[in-house]
Amino acid sequence: MHSDSVIPVGLPDGYQISIDPARLDPDLIHRWLSEDSYWALGRSREQQDRAVAGSLNFGVYRTATGSQLGYARVITDRVTFAWLCDVYIAREARGLGLGTALATAVRDHLAPWGLRRVMLNTADAHEVYAKVGFEPVTTPEGLMVLGSQ
Repeated sequence: MHSDSVIPVGLPDGYQISIDPARLDPDLIHRWLSEDSYWALGRSREQQDRAVAGSLNFGVYRTATGSQLGYARVITDRVTFAWLCDVYIAREARGLGLGTALATAVRDHLAPWGLRRVMLNTADAHEVYAKVGFEPVTTPEGLMVLGSQ
């Protein structure tokens, strides 16, 4: 692992966040998202692998064992826009502040690019994202979607 792939954020002792794609556990990520998330239930492994390949990926790991405890991915042009999605913390690791640390790591990693907008959609974690500066869209009438809602 390259030391520059570890993102320094305020994590509890014993945890780290990395953008090194070689550290990702694809089987685990697929299981989390396709079986336990509300937004990606039933997503195929092939779809998940393509999503990972086309994204900037963040993993949360136990420092001592290297085991993965969380995941997030960002779709971005690295110039004007990013979409944060598939944020997941393992059930056994929830309540430790890892979700907030992960959102902070994403925010801080993207900051130097000077993106005009970073967006996400959540049904249940508004308070986590608000802690790191995300706000509700004030003009949702400008947003449009192509595809299922």
